[in-house]
Amino acid sequence: MPPAWQTSPSNLRESGVLAGLLAAMGAGAMWGLVFVVPLILPEYPGIVLAFGRYLAFGVLAIGLAWMDRAALARLSRADWIEATRLALVGNLLYYATLASAIQLTGAPVPTLMIGTLPVVIAVSANLLDRHAALPWRRLALPLVVILAGLAAVQFTPGEVAGAPGGGAKHLLGVLLAACAVACWTWYPLRNSRWIQGHGPELVRPWATAQGLATFPLALVAAIAFWAWEAVMRPGGGFDWPLGPRPVPFLALMLLVGLAASWLGTLLWNRASHLLPAALAGQLIVFETLAALLYAFLWYGRLPTVAEALGIVLLVAGVVLGVRAFRAGRAVETGAVPGQG
Repeated sequence: MPPAWQTSPSNLRESGVLAGLLAAMGAGAMWGLVFVVPLILPEYPGIVLAFGRYLAFGVLAIGLAWMDRAALARLSRADWIEATRLALVGNLLYYATLASAIQLTGAPVPTLMIGTLPVVIAVSANLLDRHAALPWRRLALPLVVILAGLAAVQFTPGEVAGAPGGGAKHLLGVLLAACAVACWTWYPLRNSRWIQGHGPELVRPWATAQGLATFPLALVAAIAFWAWEAVMRPGGGFDWPLGPRPVPFLALMLLVGLAASWLGTLLWNRASHLLPAALAGQLIVFETLAALLYAFLWYGRLPTVAEALGIVLLVAGVVLGVRAFRAGRAVETGAVPGQG
């Protein structure tokens, strides 16, 4: 089934772009929560936060599956294999490598590398999807503006501690951050391909299916890590299963499991159905914007001048990207931009 942005009449296509934009904004707002959780729970290793988040996601998906039981029953064996691949790469592997990279190198380097995702995904989508590709001259300006905004924010000294000294640990952290970038370049493109090949009625069930696929993966990974710690660090590892602050840990894991994982995935599935991957890739910048907002609220301060400039550039890049997409679609259909 062709995606909505290709088949709709022009007036419906315009409303679809707006709906897709709002869905992407909502997904970014949900995903931004995961960046502030390590600030609230600094005594919990990043990999444990990943296990907790996705175990909570899986448990919630089991309950939510009742709403979508009919649609889930129609998924084929190939669909469930695809959901498992997406869960493994886009959920567990991505967040585990990102959290570990932050622990090894400090926050600035991995955050800067993850911040390039809007550009990397948009470029990758334009290279891989010939049918949805826009001319590079239309994509160049919004991508450059987004990259400039990311640089302005990321190269500003903040309140997060700088990276530890170099060496093998630092290099390993950089390689893990690169792995995280690769995971979340592959995930939205692959997920978008599945979503656009199926009807909009599967947007919510597909989010639930990924949660169901994530649960056994997270459970097995958590048990394996616990066993490894028991052998390698007897008596000196993490205080399993809930750590030193069980109530805040459980509450935050349920929050990010429902909001960031299930609802964020649902909203991103909606955006992926309504928008081409090259445009949707740029909209991941809303995750960075949300993470910055939550960090400023947590630290109780306003952004610096450089940070404010970066935020303005990020927003401007998104606006330019949407306009480039609309202009490209207008050229294809023979419509005049701004009319109809």
